[in-house]
Amino acid sequence: MRAAFVLEQTLGHVTHSQNLQRLLAGNARVEVTALPIDPTQPTGLVGRIPGARNWTVLAGLRSRRAVKRSQRRQRSDVMFVHSQVPAVLLGRWMKRIPTVVSLDATPMQYDQLGPFYAHGLSAPWIERLKKIAQQRCFARARHLVAWSVWTRDGLVADYGVAPEKITVIAPGVDIALWQRNEPRADDRAAPVRILFVGGDLQRKGGDLLLQAAEQLRGESTTAVFELHLVTRADVAETPGVFVHRLGPNSPELVSLYHSSDIFCLPTLGDCLPMVLSEAGVAELALVSTDVGAIHEIVRDGETGLLIPAADLPALVKALRELITDPALRARLGRGAAALVRRDYSAGDNAERLVDVLLATLIA
Repeated sequence: MRAAFVLEQTLGHVTHSQNLQRLLAGNARVEVTALPIDPTQPTGLVGRIPGARNWTVLAGLRSRRAVKRSQRRQRSDVMFVHSQVPAVLLGRWMKRIPTVVSLDATPMQYDQLGPFYAHGLSAPWIERLKKIAQQRCFARARHLVAWSVWTRDGLVADYGVAPEKITVIAPGVDIALWQRNEPRADDRAAPVRILFVGGDLQRKGGDLLLQAAEQLRGESTTAVFELHLVTRADVAETPGVFVHRLGPNSPELVSLYHSSDIFCLPTLGDCLPMVLSEAGVAELALVSTDVGAIHEIVRDGETGLLIPAADLPALVKALRELITDPALRARLGRGAAALVRRDYSAGDNAERLVDVLLATLIA
């Protein structure tokens, strides 16, 4: 089966596309032609054209050109498009080639999270036209892949997609890369390490985490801890706070996960951050917020502690509980690792995606 993979290259979609290409390289059932969609904004005269800097329009036009060039070289049997953004303007190509569209959130769900992504709504009539275009896109697709149950439910409730047309397949992580191969060292004298990974410090709740850490340091009953931040933002290193500039999937980043005890992502707006899967399989106790589909992986009391977004007292309480209770950290870490191995293995889920593509082709 020859498959064209149209892959959006923004935010966490970059890591997802890299994982898919790596895991499916040499797969006996599918030959993948990757078509990455560059997010670079146009400049000069082109950039001044009304609508030219709109990402949906830009991604759609670039996707059409990429698919056209690809089909001239070699016909594809099936097409996979992630996410729905570059798929909206692929109408005629989706009619010619059986297509599976994948998405981490529906456009309406993304609109609800919009304030945290610097994304605003247009005039009501434009929003109505956008929804019609999105519904047509979902209707043209032979099948849809949702990253989470939350996404699937949004497709059914807000866009009228039949549930049987949707398969939930989480993006997952490379288990072999991220899992802990040696037992965690039980050094009670060492500082407890809290790890945060998020390029957008403010949206991911890094500012709130820094406030929580400062408050906890003022408590005499709290054990000694360190805060390690992996971020693009400028953060001053202070006693007990360490800032790292590390790339995705790098050996240094994996090592940092393995040397940490707690993974904290008090995000204000997110869908299903892949870093939670990475932290889970590394056996870290998870702390995150009940937004998007996060509750599907951070199961309160089972894999981590789930708190309301922007709730500093709740964040301080959760961290205090984990810092001072190593047995709880260990239990939640084991629970997180078991869940990720079962439901969030990128290798297993890539094979499930191939199953969906094959079923789409022969349907």
